[in-house]
Amino acid sequence: MNLNERLRHISLSDLAALGLQGVAYMKPVVIDKANAYAVFAADGIQIGALPTREAALAAMRENGLEPVSLH
Repeated sequence: MNLNERLRHISLSDLAALGLQGVAYMKPVVIDKANAYAVFAADGIQIGALPTREAALAAMRENGLEPVSLH
């Protein structure tokens, strides 16, 4: 079975997992009474927190993650 045939038979859960390792999002949080930005993997697991939005974006990019917007 070639790649195209395998992709036609991919499960919904496998399809949803494609690309999860490469994207992240951030949201403002309060940690110890200080504002910060928490970074989350696509599956919702928090993977870090930084003091500024710019630092959070830089950390994502430095670690090969593509920041995405959530609305």
